[in-house]
Amino acid sequence: MSDCVTAGLRVTVKATSWPERSAPESGQWAFTYTVLLVNEGAQVATLRSRHWVITDAAGRVEEVRGEGVVGKQPRLGPGERFEYTSWAMLRTPFGSMRGEYVLEREDGSYFEAKIAEFVLAQPNALN
Repeated sequence: MSDCVTAGLRVTVKATSWPERSAPESGQWAFTYTVLLVNEGAQVATLRSRHWVITDAAGRVEEVRGEGVVGKQPRLGPGERFEYTSWAMLRTPFGSMRGEYVLEREDGSYFEAKIAEFVLAQPNALN
């Protein structure tokens, strides 16, 4: 799990293995992660884009950039929240993810909200 606050936006992420989509015999391990965004600040913020850095246990790094999240660009007023679930595939049974969201304020200014690193791990993978 990770939890980080940047410029009043709290980003909390919880990850879990997804055995139904994993194929260890083919070197594929699937994970889901649920992100909760909470605007703890006093200004409206609209999520415009995302950037993920996904690292597997062999040190392979994949970067993913795109508009919004799950096809949406949520607008969060003070005290509002938005939650979504997505997934990632690794070629090892554990790894990590981190990144940032770019958000726009009503005055047209932008800021980056950090997504603190979190672990992706199959049960018993780290034992």
